[in-house]
Amino acid sequence: MPNRELLPAAYRGKKVLITGGLGFIGSHLAARLVDYGADVLIVDSLIPQYGGNWFNVKDIRDRVTINIADIRDQYGMNYLVQGKDYIFNLAGQVSHIDSMEDPFTDLEINCKSQLSILEACRNFNSNVKIVFAGTRQQYGKPNYLPVDEKHPQNPTDVNGINKMAGEWYHILYNNIYGIRASSLRLTNTYGPHLLMKHNRQGFMTVFIRKLIDGEEIEIFGDGNQIRDFIYVQDVVDAFLLVGAFDECNGQIYNLGGDEPLKLLDLVKLMIDIYGKGTYHLVPFPENKKRIDIGNYYADYRKIRAALGWKYRTPMRQGLETTLTFYQQYKDQYWT
Repeated sequence: MPNRELLPAAYRGKKVLITGGLGFIGSHLAARLVDYGADVLIVDSLIPQYGGNWFNVKDIRDRVTINIADIRDQYGMNYLVQGKDYIFNLAGQVSHIDSMEDPFTDLEINCKSQLSILEACRNFNSNVKIVFAGTRQQYGKPNYLPVDEKHPQNPTDVNGINKMAGEWYHILYNNIYGIRASSLRLTNTYGPHLLMKHNRQGFMTVFIRKLIDGEEIEIFGDGNQIRDFIYVQDVVDAFLLVGAFDECNGQIYNLGGDEPLKLLDLVKLMIDIYGKGTYHLVPFPENKKRIDIGNYYADYRKIRAALGWKYRTPMRQGLETTLTFYQQYKDQYWT
């Protein structure tokens, strides 16, 4: 069975493109790849409301090439994909609220641009391997738990629909054109480098910011909504494993955590780790209530059976590292 010990050799000397590479997961992925000896090109638009941040790559900036470009630029992507062995395709619009308020931008980034990247590969680099970042939001409100890859997809927002289309473009190009592609459906990922400057990209960032700022944390509804969580380094493991092994071509995998928590219990755990903090329950805002998916946690047995991947970082350990990071570097992420 493939394992993590084989990864450094798989990527050593390889040319790797990371779209969205100045963002949260992309920057951690870039750091791991340069440690493995890969030749890494980061492509990021640095659009202010999205997650790109120069500080995310401060420790590797002299070891990577960075191109400030937008994946919506077809001619730019035609050039940038050339000669690459791997593409980790993480660029995207991830705010569910923004997708409902500005659906056309979400369509351009999460759907049309994904097709453009694949067309660039088909025409200029058909030998590349691509790993796409999908999302649990594609499933919508679960019919059963845990959610496996066979669960129907019934998105509750524009973001979920466009991410679903972007994912299936990748699988189609794998099946029809032989461009090796796979997708990972991510659940709530946390850790250093998260976008913290606004509250439109998930509750975890809001909870962390309010806790560190000494503000009372607001929990929507009764706090009994269940979610699973994955520390960012475990997600990086999954991307690298799926990229390295061709038995994953054309496959879609869930990622999931082994410690599903009610949001109320998550906040209590964060307060316990931080040593102080308060919370209260508030009614769901109508715009969030309409797209809330209720309880969700994933069945990730498929990727575990194929690659031996599993959730490794306990929640307490991951949250301790995350909170310590933002206490130290708050000024780099709040503004």
